[in-house]
Amino acid sequence: MHLIYRIALRLTAVLLPLMALWGAFFYFTMVDEIRDEADDALEDYSEMIISRILSGEELPQGNEDGSNNSFEIRSVDSDYAATHPHLSYRDENIYIADKREREPARVLCCIFHDAEGLYYELTVTTPTFEKVDLFEAVLGWIVVLYVALLVIVLAVTMIIFRRSLQPLYDLLHWLDAYRPGCRPESVPNKTEVEEFRRLNVALQQAVDRSEELFERQSQFIGNASHELQTPLAIIGNRVEWLLDSPTITEEEAGELFKIQKTLSRAVRLNKTLLLLTKIDNGQFPESVEVDLVQMIQESVESYGDVYAAREVGITQSLPAEFKVMMNESLASTLVSNLVKNAYLHSPQGGVAQVAIAGRKLTISNAGEQSLDKEHIFERFYQASRKKGSTGLGLALVAAVCR
Repeated sequence: MHLIYRIALRLTAVLLPLMALWGAFFYFTMVDEIRDEADDALEDYSEMIISRILSGEELPQGNEDGSNNSFEIRSVDSDYAATHPHLSYRDENIYIADKREREPARVLCCIFHDAEGLYYELTVTTPTFEKVDLFEAVLGWIVVLYVALLVIVLAVTMIIFRRSLQPLYDLLHWLDAYRPGCRPESVPNKTEVEEFRRLNVALQQAVDRSEELFERQSQFIGNASHELQTPLAIIGNRVEWLLDSPTITEEEAGELFKIQKTLSRAVRLNKTLLLLTKIDNGQFPESVEVDLVQMIQESVESYGDVYAAREVGITQSLPAEFKVMMNESLASTLVSNLVKNAYLHSPQGGVAQVAIAGRKLTISNAGEQSLDKEHIFERFYQASRKKGSTGLGLALVAAVCR
């Protein structure tokens, strides 16, 4: 998973409960505030009614005061007044004559007495259907605000993180394109962030060391392979001279043939290593138009004669021509190694396939043993040791393809 998406998921996991708690707290705070306002209005209205009663003034009739409040007064005895709270609030459903239906209402009950000691219970009621609508509206808008705020926070966070992490993405793209020995461009370091700058500098130093070691290794292999050619040739000539000697015994000839066979493999190995070094050093810059179909057919014919005893058949699905721009020597190395492997590693009497479809060349065969795809192109890797194999064929193929 990408770092920015992991951060977004973690932010979401943290913000969801926090913002949900904030939304619930805000909603209940608003509801409590609205209810307090309604209770204050009822209390003010009840005080006005009580004041008029105690002063003997005329009480309001209906909605002449412009409010939706209604009231009811009844006489109660002292025992009732002693056992009931003098001021209480409750919610209940009341019948609204104008609408001919029951609606929720907020009710205030107040017990008081006059100068003569007579107790009364005043019940003041105000419909709350508008308040309920208000509660629903507040809840709806809180939900909308909650979702919008969460989306905006996540979007802004991802944009900021993506812009802040752009140097890291540039570095990753550079690493994807980096190949040892290909003389890469310098590590991008266009950032003002100290941590990224230090990371880029450290990586540049590591790449420089790697390139230096790679260059030394290539030079060592190239020099060693080049220097070995002369002594190997001299040893080969000496062995051939000894084999031509008239005084050599049969036992000595057998040992010399074994030495010659081992020497021949060492010569092939040395030439292959030298070729790999030249490829890695880019010493084959010349490109010409090469027909791979012709090369494949020639290689199939040549190796078919060499490995005739294995009775391996090659089926070909090739166009009339398949021309590419590349070094002719490397093209020959590529094709010959793949065709040779098809003959060498197919089971006795097996069948291999050579096909070109679109711009893709495929050479496949049923092997006697499966290969490890993680190591198949490593130098000297072999699933099973084959006579005459150096273990460098597919390493050469990979080098040519690169």
